[in-house]
Amino acid sequence: MQNIVPWIGVCAAVLTSLSYIPQVRKAWPRGSTADLSLQMLIALTAGLLLWIGYGLLKSDWVIVAANSVGAILSGSVLIFKVRDMRSGK
Repeated sequence: MQNIVPWIGVCAAVLTSLSYIPQVRKAWPRGSTADLSLQMLIALTAGLLLWIGYGLLKSDWVIVAANSVGAILSGSVLIFKVRDMRSGK
């Protein structure tokens, strides 16, 4: 049973990290961020950055890798949201 525990973490990490991809694909070229909350994106990105810090402190590569991908993708959507707000979209 102990051998499967890391793989459960890896599968969870992959699925949650990749869940941001559809939103990035929607926001990037089309500027489709009007229905997204700026506060939610800030909180989510900040939380993911804190998880990276936690993973580094615990030396847990799954936590660091998964949340790094999530932070990059969430941060991208946050940047697109700010871009769209500045351009009046």
